[in-house]
Amino acid sequence: MGKFLLWAIIILAVLMVSRILNHQKAQARQAAERRQAAQSKAAAEEMVRCAHCQIYLPRSEAYMSRGKTWCCAEHARLGLKQ
Repeated sequence: MGKFLLWAIIILAVLMVSRILNHQKAQARQAAERRQAAQSKAAAEEMVRCAHCQIYLPRSEAYMSRGKTWCCAEHARLGLKQ
């Protein structure tokens, strides 16, 4: 009876430790996912429209000239589409 009780205590202790470790890993994973989601929101860039051809492109790729946004230097040179 003593050996059975000892084994039962050991098994319960191992299960409890593994549950605690899994819980900590899950919390760390959730925190990493939250951080990644916040970074991807911050990385989202504003879209602007070319004044010539009306396509949308990220602001970092657009040309700014004469107070308007253009998709390329050629369209900035051509100006507004008639």
